[in-house]
Amino acid sequence: MTEYMIAIVGDADRWWTTMSAEERKRGYAEYGRFTEELGRRGHKITGGAELHSTQEAKRLAPGTGAVTDGPFAETAEQLGGFFVVDTEDVDDVADCCKILTGIGEGVEIRRVVHPEERAS
Repeated sequence: MTEYMIAIVGDADRWWTTMSAEERKRGYAEYGRFTEELGRRGHKITGGAELHSTQEAKRLAPGTGAVTDGPFAETAEQLGGFFVVDTEDVDDVADCCKILTGIGEGVEIRRVVHPEERAS
């Protein structure tokens, strides 16, 4: 099997700031449906997490030691969470991800680099 990261990107803070309790409840139910569908189709979730609001984030810019506290208003897309999935069919994983895009989430799927694949 090949390992992929499914990144949940977009306005992650909306879960913490603008969604009602009922909207969050429906959203979490769709996440449950997503994980069930992955398993039903033979994809194996091996890791992942939902992330807290960018209010709690810290950012370090390349080449500097300066730490900036969130939130980051200049960032259009934020990482809201991720899944790590083992699969033989990334196109089917993408099809499953339509459940998440249906509730307004952006999704990016990327193959994980293993040590033996690193550039020398």
